[in-house]
Amino acid sequence: MSSGATVSALQRLVEQLKLETGLERIRVSQAAAELQQYCMQNACKDALLVDVPAGSNPFREPRSVMDEKTRFDLL
Repeated sequence: MSSGATVSALQRLVEQLKLETGLERIRVSQAAAELQQYCMQNACKDALLVDVPAGSNPFREPRSVMDEKTRFDLL
């Protein structure tokens, strides 16, 4: 590595560290408690926990008349 590249890399590192010193930090236990509380408050809206009505499921592939007919013919 050239000295110019090393100086440039160290300058970027110093700038990153300056940005990180300005961040507000909280304890992991506090963050975990807040996350747990958020999850419990929003559990009723979570599609993975609450059954989604078939008619309003955006991830379900649309059915066509041909698919229904073909399925009954196979039975």
